[in-house]
Amino acid sequence: MLSQLAAELGSTWIWILAGLLLMGTELALPGVFLVWLGLAALLTGILTALLPLPWQAQLLVFAGLAVASVALASRLTKRPISSLNRADRGLIGREGTLTAAIVGGSGTILFDDTLWRVAGPDLPAGTRVRVTGMSGTVLTVAPA
Repeated sequence: MLSQLAAELGSTWIWILAGLLLMGTELALPGVFLVWLGLAALLTGILTALLPLPWQAQLLVFAGLAVASVALASRLTKRPISSLNRADRGLIGREGTLTAAIVGGSGTILFDDTLWRVAGPDLPAGTRVRVTGMSGTVLTVAPA
């Protein structure tokens, strides 16, 4: 049945339909990977329409285009590490009120819904401080 369908449609349309199917699957299963394979299949279909190629050459063209498109995608999507899901990146320079006194160089502060350990000069609870730095998960603070 598949061979009969392939004979009726021709390899050009099979590649184009495969490309559209892969791109459509990307909508159902997002991962930004199938779209690039779909693009390679579409380009293979267009190339097959322009140049009659045997099926072995078509597979090699698809493989080459798939590798090239995925490599291009990985280059295009490389971004610097963002602050997404990294609350600590936005804390430096922020001001807050100590929830526990800094005694012996250690205390706590509440930012949003997270209780942070702080290091700095001895200060009573309720003092306004500014975050000046960070060491691991400990915020360095100074009086505001």
